[in-house]
Amino acid sequence: MPVWCLTGANRGLGLEFVRQLSQSHDNILLACVRSTSSDLTDLNKVYEPNKANTHVLTCDTGDLSSIKNFATEAKKVLNGKKIDYLLNNAGINSKPEQTSLTIGPEDLDEQIRVNVLGPAKTVEYLMDESLLAPNARIMNMTSGLGSVTRSLQITPRKCATYSISKAGVNSLTAQQSGDLREKLGKECVVICMDPGWVKTRMGGEGAILEPEESIGGMLKCINGLKTEDNGKFYTYTGEEVPW
Repeated sequence: MPVWCLTGANRGLGLEFVRQLSQSHDNILLACVRSTSSDLTDLNKVYEPNKANTHVLTCDTGDLSSIKNFATEAKKVLNGKKIDYLLNNAGINSKPEQTSLTIGPEDLDEQIRVNVLGPAKTVEYLMDESLLAPNARIMNMTSGLGSVTRSLQITPRKCATYSISKAGVNSLTAQQSGDLREKLGKECVVICMDPGWVKTRMGGEGAILEPEESIGGMLKCINGLKTEDNGKFYTYTGEEVPW
């Protein structure tokens, strides 16, 4: 039974990941939320088909102690099992109105802490607990706005702090793709993926994709990853994205 771990499961794209993965009783799910005291009604509903194999754990990717505690708890829950698929999908876009000329230092720090340091430390702490399978598939969720090539084609530019953080995610992916191969072996694959402009609260007005289509495409791509795909940048369609 493959073990899937999602770092942001309570709403948006993470919720749709849980819904689609819960259709199979063969999947074991670690569904992470920032706080179990928040409203989990929607999450509880979507994983109902695979309730027996779903574990809701706390992991605030903006808080290093929370991530570390999550890794410790995950080891207890898995009881010897390894994570086959790690989806680092938790992230924020808290100041979309900012441009390169109006960046708030604290705002940029927050986006880097959650969007870049979060997935970096999640992988690190899971490695410390020996929880990643030798052939693990690790997906860092990024954005088309994290592509410098594509950002240059957008006029006017937008979401400066978010774009900068997602470019950092892409660079992190390149680093992890080498470091994890050294630690886990040649079968491990690390990629970053753009889910497209999806109709979620983060996607906002103008979004064109339904969550079902985005996540369905992403899962198809992730399930089809080969060892030679290590370190690449894909969109939800499986198309490779320019850096």
